[in-house]
Amino acid sequence: MGRVTRADLDKQPHEIAAMFDGVARRYDVTNTVLSFGRDRGWRKATREALDLSPGQRVLDVGAGTGVSTRELGASGAYAVGLDLSIGMLQAGRRVRPGVPLLAGDALRLPFPDAAFDAVTISFALRNVVEPAAALRELARVTRPGGRLVVCEFSHPTAEPFRQVYMSYLMRSLPAVARRVSSNPDAYVYLAESIRAWPDQSGLATLVGQSGWSDVAWRNLTGGIVALHRATRG
Repeated sequence: MGRVTRADLDKQPHEIAAMFDGVARRYDVTNTVLSFGRDRGWRKATREALDLSPGQRVLDVGAGTGVSTRELGASGAYAVGLDLSIGMLQAGRRVRPGVPLLAGDALRLPFPDAAFDAVTISFALRNVVEPAAALRELARVTRPGGRLVVCEFSHPTAEPFRQVYMSYLMRSLPAVARRVSSNPDAYVYLAESIRAWPDQSGLATLVGQSGWSDVAWRNLTGGIVALHRATRG
């Protein structure tokens, strides 16, 4: 069987993992280029929204190469990254050897109940075949009163900006990816998955139906990204 270069929107785990294996080598630099450097600010906003304290335990699901996990650890919390893609984890371990990175599935987290004070998933929930089940699993491993932050692409709130952004996603993003990515076809899927993802209110409803309370969100970069926050009841 040939290597999968682009996942379908049915999001089968083996296809998603293979796709990210294919982009691992240049994933971090590609993201920075495609986001015009905004990805750094989004990671910082995620850390600040979690309001972590030194010594607390935080799980970073969909951690990829661990760049987001490293950011969380800057708070003094003990941050553990988990990802489905072995290729991404191997790339992360080479450049960030001190960051704990584990292989695992968001639908079957390899941790006991209430193991973490906080959990987060950045730009990965839309790649899970059952997002609601992943949110319930995140709730399972979070202690009562613990916090969730979902950092995910969303829908720009201003209509003219939304039209420009959607045009960028479907036309310009794949073209830029061909110049900088190790697997540009994967970014066609990523653009399509962003376009098909629920808006801010829709994701808030899903979070609230999946074991979380006090759900709220904040837009970043005009709604290109939204931070959804919630508490484990």
